[in-house]
Amino acid sequence: MRILISGGFGFIGGRLGQYFSGLGHEVILGSRQNNLPPKWLLSAKVSKFEWKNPKSLENICKDIDVVIHAAGMNAKDCLIDPKKALEFNGTATELFATSARKMKVKHFIYISTAHIYSNPLQGTITEETSAENSHPYASTHLAGEKGIFKATNNSKMKSTVIRLSNAFGSPADIKINCWMLLINDLCMQAAKDGKLVLKSSGIQKRNFISIFNVSLAINHLIKNREQLDKYSIFNLGSSLSSSVIDIAKLVQDRCYLVMGFKPPIKLPIENNDIENIEPLIYRTDKLTSLGLHLKYNCDVEEIDNLIKFCKKSSRIQHV
Repeated sequence: MRILISGGFGFIGGRLGQYFSGLGHEVILGSRQNNLPPKWLLSAKVSKFEWKNPKSLENICKDIDVVIHAAGMNAKDCLIDPKKALEFNGTATELFATSARKMKVKHFIYISTAHIYSNPLQGTITEETSAENSHPYASTHLAGEKGIFKATNNSKMKSTVIRLSNAFGSPADIKINCWMLLINDLCMQAAKDGKLVLKSSGIQKRNFISIFNVSLAINHLIKNREQLDKYSIFNLGSSLSSSVIDIAKLVQDRCYLVMGFKPPIKLPIENNDIENIEPLIYRTDKLTSLGLHLKYNCDVEEIDNLIKFCKKSSRIQHV
């Protein structure tokens, strides 16, 4: 199977490329630059994306079986330039899906975000929960979802939207910008600074999922494509949500097992958090009804591997 991954040199795209290549698929990594195959996936092919050029996008999609659209602007950049965010996360996504449809791609998978629902995420959330977050990161991803729905109409292409919660894990390369993600940031702090500094009290509830389980879920959707509706939306996260402070304590415990020391947790002196935060239940029943069984023991293994990655990258040894 030929799988094209946009954002193939990014955090999620890079790991997905490694995963699907390991399963024996032909992987094509999409990039806005003229890149050679990376050292971490020399078997891959690389295609340069010209996001405003329909012909270029059609050529890239030629003879592709599955597209995984993992490219997008991050939350910080979306807030700085909402117009550019809409052009890329919204308009370019629709154009990409339209090009894939024209070139008879069988399955188009868009990695959207759980954050379209609300800020903060709280309460019980299903795919039927209304999307009310007005942050440009959320609203432009929702625009991308609608664009894919429009592009899918009157075609045989299956389109799947994944509303992903907070993914974590080692990137394919240390230079990949993924260190603003909470668990990634905490593991790097532990390796570099020997402590875990939180920006809040940590009482907020969040839903976390390892990049390994993200890969497992996407592979399951691809293999069970015939069971899917022409256009489907799935929440993808773990079965349980945790507070930030509990995650910090988990990282602390794993650091002890991996590196032999427990980094202290530092909380801010002043704290304006609201204490009566509603619990978060991120429902993934729709996805599990397809027979998907995520390996939650791999989440802890992913943290261990991430700590080792950070330790090696930072070249700091703790006694």
